[in-house]
Amino acid sequence: MDEVNSTESSQEGTNAESPLWQYVTKVEKPVGASVKSGGNTYFKCNYCDGVFMGSYSRVKAHLLQISGKGIRACRNVSKSHRLEMQQMHDQVETNKLEQEQRSHIPLPPPPPGRGIPISPFRRQEGSDSSHSTNPVDAKRRKVTMNTTLEKAFQNNARHDLDSRIARMFYTGGLPFNFARNPHYRSSYAFAATHSIPGYLPPGYNALRTTLLQKERAHVERLLKPIKDSWLENGVSIVSDGWSDPQRRPLINIMAVSDGGPVFIKAIDGSGEFKDKHYIAGVLKDAIKEIGHEKVVQVITDNANVMKAAGALIEGEYPKIFWTPCVVHTLNLALKNICAAKNTEKNEVTYEECSWITRVADDASFIRVFIMNHYMRLAMFNEFCPLKLLQVADTRFASVVVTLKRLKLIKRCLQAMAISDQWASYREDDVGKAQKVKDMILSDLWWDNIDYILEFTAPIYDMLRIADTDKPCLHLVYEMWDSMIEKVKVVIYRHEGLEEDQYSSFWGVVYDILIDRWTKNSTPLHCLAHSLNPKYYSIEWISENPKRIPPHRDHEISMERSKCLERYFEDENDLTAVKYEFAKFSGGRFPSPSALTDRWTLLPLVWWQYHGSAFPTLQTLALKLLGQPCSSSCAERNWSTRNEEYIHTATKMWDIAGDSWNESDMHGGAGILENAALTLDEPELEAIVIGNVNTSATTSESEVRSEAIDLEDDDICV
Repeated sequence: MDEVNSTESSQEGTNAESPLWQYVTKVEKPVGASVKSGGNTYFKCNYCDGVFMGSYSRVKAHLLQISGKGIRACRNVSKSHRLEMQQMHDQVETNKLEQEQRSHIPLPPPPPGRGIPISPFRRQEGSDSSHSTNPVDAKRRKVTMNTTLEKAFQNNARHDLDSRIARMFYTGGLPFNFARNPHYRSSYAFAATHSIPGYLPPGYNALRTTLLQKERAHVERLLKPIKDSWLENGVSIVSDGWSDPQRRPLINIMAVSDGGPVFIKAIDGSGEFKDKHYIAGVLKDAIKEIGHEKVVQVITDNANVMKAAGALIEGEYPKIFWTPCVVHTLNLALKNICAAKNTEKNEVTYEECSWITRVADDASFIRVFIMNHYMRLAMFNEFCPLKLLQVADTRFASVVVTLKRLKLIKRCLQAMAISDQWASYREDDVGKAQKVKDMILSDLWWDNIDYILEFTAPIYDMLRIADTDKPCLHLVYEMWDSMIEKVKVVIYRHEGLEEDQYSSFWGVVYDILIDRWTKNSTPLHCLAHSLNPKYYSIEWISENPKRIPPHRDHEISMERSKCLERYFEDENDLTAVKYEFAKFSGGRFPSPSALTDRWTLLPLVWWQYHGSAFPTLQTLALKLLGQPCSSSCAERNWSTRNEEYIHTATKMWDIAGDSWNESDMHGGAGILENAALTLDEPELEAIVIGNVNTSATTSESEVRSEAIDLEDDDICV
């Protein structure tokens, strides 16, 4: 058998450390053997011809007749042969021990003033000064060892432990950021406060099997209250596709409710054609696993294949809505405005917005000019405490993030451009250096940046608000409406126009925003908006003379009716809920406080407190008002996780996602606490990098690994 020959040849290299392999023959997996046998080898004993499965430890137990190892002893090995095998095995173990002793590196000595080392490693190390025959020195050392403080604080033992932990980090390649893990500190604190003689930390197999299963079961118990609430409060299935460092196409599924995000599963799509049927099948499996009666919506990006898959899901489950991610929608709008393409169909837009593209290109030119020359980069680091971010085009609001950073370091750049160092180091490329200097010192160029940031600020701010896993489905319609009005105010003020005058630039921006909203709005947005008590209050309506309550808005009313018809197929139930909505929107409440509470209470709290007067509508409101509007939480989580958590033999990913919730349950600082800052945060940059004055070559993807890849409308996952 070819496989046997190859394995026999490979075992020659292992005989030095595993000599007993030569007394067995590796064979192919027998027909009918369990497919879950993992990576263990099948071998046939050369003495008894028995075929077994196991590693070298079982080979040793079989031949040396060691009981309790899950394999029967070989009775055909003679006493002399067994003695010879035992001697070979003992010799290998002795050689290993000697090798470990030879390769042992002593721990570093303690700092001066911490007394004489008490570690056996340090005693072996011994320095000349420690063997001094000077009686005065010996007396001083004795006094140092016997001081009360030395006994109380055990300085030498502490130093030894610090050194061992540090060596674990260095030899294991552990990132220093791991020291910030709260469980890292708590585990050592527990060991220090509890006397456990002879304790050894869990080994490789225990960590990947029994302890992993135990932790998963524990996390499942902690998550049970959240999952139990899904039937009443509803849940959103959030999905996103991405590629790991091995370029495997992966699809992750998360369940998000007002209780927080919960990881469901991740799927390796290698070898699969990711069309609408495949995507829909993946999402339907998740719906069945959770329970279709609990699922309110499925949130994905805006790609056409996702939209088509969403239509298939809605066809099978009429009460489940496909909802495009609002953050992706806003980002595509920003991309259309700030990076307009020069095409025949886009001629008008390009004519009005091309100046923004030129400013963005100039900003990129400045960054490349500085960062591509080590002397200019060193000069920049001297003047600027922050970094020039290398923002990929696939990042959310990439142009805005770049320009915001440039504005933040404007004074630093100008100081650098007029410095003596700039004059000294520009000879290598005089033309480019002069161009960069002219732009940096140009008030007009900076005015253009200020204008871009000002009129895109409402879009950017809404993107930031939606870029969370917090309940905001019921806020989307109003946020979009207000955002468009704010953008118009900025543009008209800048152009000096009255409200009734025409602006060609505003016309282009307005068309882009409306087009994006029209493509990606759903009836669910309108129904959730209609169930928000705040939008019926006098206080909210009086803030803007253009505002009207949802039941008087024609577009909202039409979309709301479509949604209710899908929820209530029975004509009598639909009629009943219409009457309830009429009472709710008309302010006919049994309690006078329900009117005033519409403005003061949170929407979900209002329905929990006053909603019993409208039981059918209350059930619907409790589900809709706790749902997110974006898939950002799922995307951030995966960009902060290593590929080891994907589908493995032990299915470690099954617990990896759940562990993201654990920090929130215990009140610790979890991944999402930092990941919520996904766009441009100088403060977060300082935390993540550790020192903002270090090399400026760190890209934005390193500073904010949780930023999310963009998928345009015409991209198929």
